[in-house]
Amino acid sequence: MGISEAAEKIGFRTQGVKLTLEQLDEIHLPCILHWRQNHFVVLYRVKKGYYHIADPANCKRKLDKKEFAANWFAHEELHNGISLLLNQTPTFYEREEDETRTLKWNAVLRYFATYRRLFVQLTLGLLVGTILQLVTPFLTQSVVDIGINTRNLNFIHLILIAQIALFIGQVGVDFIRSWILLHISTRVNISILTDMLIKLMKLPMKFYETKTTGDIMQRMADQQRIESFLTGSMLGTMFSFINLIVFGFVLAFYHAGIFSIFLGASILYTGWILLFLKSRRELDHRRFAVASDNQTAIVELVEAMQEIKLNNAERQKRWLWEGIQARLFRFKVKSLALAQYQQAGSMAINQLKSILITFLSAKAVIDGDLTLGGMMAIQYIVGMVSSPIGQILGFIQSYQDAQISLERINEIYREPDEEPMENEWMRELPKDKSITLLGVTFRYPGAGNEPVLTDVDIRFPEGKTTAIVGMSGSGKTTILKLILRFFEPESGEIRVGQQKLAQIGFSSWRDQCGVVMQDGFIFADTIERNIAVGDEYPDPQRVNHAIRTANLQEFIEEQPFGLKTKIGVAGKGISQGQRQRLLIARAVYKNPRYILFDEATNALDANNERVIIDNLIGFLEGRTAIIVAHRLSTVSHADNILVLDKGRIVEQGTHWELTERRGEYYQLVKNQLELGN
Repeated sequence: MGISEAAEKIGFRTQGVKLTLEQLDEIHLPCILHWRQNHFVVLYRVKKGYYHIADPANCKRKLDKKEFAANWFAHEELHNGISLLLNQTPTFYEREEDETRTLKWNAVLRYFATYRRLFVQLTLGLLVGTILQLVTPFLTQSVVDIGINTRNLNFIHLILIAQIALFIGQVGVDFIRSWILLHISTRVNISILTDMLIKLMKLPMKFYETKTTGDIMQRMADQQRIESFLTGSMLGTMFSFINLIVFGFVLAFYHAGIFSIFLGASILYTGWILLFLKSRRELDHRRFAVASDNQTAIVELVEAMQEIKLNNAERQKRWLWEGIQARLFRFKVKSLALAQYQQAGSMAINQLKSILITFLSAKAVIDGDLTLGGMMAIQYIVGMVSSPIGQILGFIQSYQDAQISLERINEIYREPDEEPMENEWMRELPKDKSITLLGVTFRYPGAGNEPVLTDVDIRFPEGKTTAIVGMSGSGKTTILKLILRFFEPESGEIRVGQQKLAQIGFSSWRDQCGVVMQDGFIFADTIERNIAVGDEYPDPQRVNHAIRTANLQEFIEEQPFGLKTKIGVAGKGISQGQRQRLLIARAVYKNPRYILFDEATNALDANNERVIIDNLIGFLEGRTAIIVAHRLSTVSHADNILVLDKGRIVEQGTHWELTERRGEYYQLVKNQLELGN
């Protein structure tokens, strides 16, 4: 874990795996191996049955299969060993003097550096394919000028057999090239998307407050256009460019006048296509915005189906979705119209070119300057050079699309990381672990928003339980989010002891916090993994302790596979009370110094709540707890209760002190009792 974290800090993407000897041939080297269950070595080459390692204890060594397995495998009966795979991300190539951290084309192209050997194979395939295509027009000319003119049927048979052999060779080369391209594009696509996910996971929580789900999903889809451009358009255009040069020379050799007409028409055709690039760019930006809305609407329709049905809003929501489809259709119409304008002009230019070339070549045959076979060869060559021109112009359009996608993805890469590498974060908490808010004012992002908290001073003593109560919208949950560093205060500061919270590393701080939020998420995984989130191998004792504390024993015993029972996506199939108990068990499993609960028991029945509260009182002993709640049963045992109203602390004290004071807290108690709770 330490090596993995260090590697990711300097720009590697890591993955811990167990591999067999055979699987070592399939991975990208170098990689790090756990050696003799004692230390780590680098495997940098596997060649001719020998394994080349760099061992810090014994320098570089070359081992045979038996010796290598004996050192790598933890036990002779096992047939796999532990490895850490590493791949460079664009961050690896960044320099300290770079002012902006963006995904540039040179960084994107580095994704392909790993597959240099495959690109050599592609280039060889390209050369072979070009040679095979180059022979075809000469064979066609030979059939007409020699075979037909001399009436030599055997020669024609021979040429036809050669053409069939060339066809089979071309098909074989194309098949191999397609498989290589599929391998490269799949690997590169996964790498780009993984690095984008890594970047998304490094962003602060405030980023997700301002972006819709559809917007993020649409940007992730944009990387497919980049991958398609690099593995499809760019490589295809490289092949086409070579064909254009080769067949262009052949065409000039056959007839200089025809070559001049082809060249002039190609320049005119290129200019016509380039004329529309600006309009295409504007349309693409507008299409992206509507496509993002469409993604968000689809996610919302699926996730909110229960509410839609309960409120008989099916028709209204469907009409809203159809409205978005209508907007998308209008953009498709505009895109089609633009493409048709391009196509009409392009076809006119190409048709005029074809007519002129046909006329000149026919005239050359009549004048005796060209044979009939030569004319047929020219027609074939013109077709071969016209196709690359179309592909090169398609490449220009694909490049524009990829560039637009890269710009949109860079809007994510430009966002500062939640925990920048250059900051020297504290990893250990100070001796005094009390939390203090000093003059904190905060408002949520957005123009015209009023402050949620105004000049708040609060102290949460170490080892004590503090409850926060108040009307909805008074800022209770916001205090928890500020302490968890989802946001930074607009003014004022938060301290842990005498240390500023802003100087403590995010991951180090959150490791010490067990949290249950109102909108806590349940993963589509087993009950055990939902409790022990982040642990690949959950600790059975800690899991059992968390289950007892959250009073989950009966619920788990009722499940067909106990702890191994999978829960539906986002916790579907379980009640709100069961969901909350799972979230409480998750917080307890972490065994944290700090416990932060936001309405953690509001969905529980009275019996379950009583049992869990009694269990939590013992668990919270010696821990710093901050509990946001409305129910008196949840907060009455707290060492201190804060009453919040419109972003300010209006009262604080124990339950009995505040009740006797007959102030805001007393009114909350009175109203709750009148409601029969």
